[in-house]
Amino acid sequence: MSLLLGAHCIDTGGIPMAARRAGKAGMQALQIFSAIPKFYNDKVGVKPDRLARYQEALAEAGIRPEHVIVHAAYVINCATPDEEKWHRAAAALAKEFERSTALGVAGVCFHPGAATDGDRDAAIARVSEAMRRALAAVPASHTRLLIENTAGAGTTVGRTPEEVGTMLAGIPAADRARTGYGLDTCHLFASGYPIATSRADLTQVLDAFEAATGEAPAFFHLNDSEGALGSNRDRHALVGEGLIGADAFSWLLHDRRAKGVPLILETPQEHADIAEGDDTPDPWDVRSIALLRTLAAEPPRG
Repeated sequence: MSLLLGAHCIDTGGIPMAARRAGKAGMQALQIFSAIPKFYNDKVGVKPDRLARYQEALAEAGIRPEHVIVHAAYVINCATPDEEKWHRAAAALAKEFERSTALGVAGVCFHPGAATDGDRDAAIARVSEAMRRALAAVPASHTRLLIENTAGAGTTVGRTPEEVGTMLAGIPAADRARTGYGLDTCHLFASGYPIATSRADLTQVLDAFEAATGEAPAFFHLNDSEGALGSNRDRHALVGEGLIGADAFSWLLHDRRAKGVPLILETPQEHADIAEGDDTPDPWDVRSIALLRTLAAEPPRG
């Protein structure tokens, strides 16, 4: 099974332009936002003309819809104990799920949020409840609702295999297959998991998440880290140019769990101010994809 390498491509000019940039870079996968990520967007839908243009661009790029991930808005905090904010976050997550279903993507990933009152167990239960509401709101969806592990800063939940597993355990059996999780390498490293120490250590971390959840990750975010191991700093670096280093990505690309799922770069862009009509892929994305292909073609390092 081949590797599905891609990136969160800049969507200046709209998500059809993100698809075109991915296609020009020869990517097999893609990540996008379904709406402006700084807002809840709990009343925003997908207009038919926008959907048609996106589907056309994706087909031209040669990327299958089931190899696309939507990243939910950053402001969503489904773990908050504030009742008003929680209802707003739950509604926003449901709307993200609705838009992602309309786009026909593999899944929508979201950050679980923070237990601002310090009660992590209650916060985890609130995340599960928000997921249940989103699943009920869009009952016919083939798109999955996916938890992303966190970097562990402050009171954020979803850092450990056990926390992610407990969130997913709160989903009814009938809906469990419609949910899952993904792993961000920078977040793992920032949380203190020694994925850069040895291939065996990386494998042990992946095994722990699989054991706690009963399944392999549905996607990976391939990000190096500016912050040190255990720093809890969510600061992404280009692959091979941060404190994780290229070896760890070599080990990951040769792991069975990297096969057949979107492998998405969320790394810095050289041209973040690209013009709306310019479908040129970012040079740093192109370079990183080339490095990942080289690492995948070579024997595992170390």
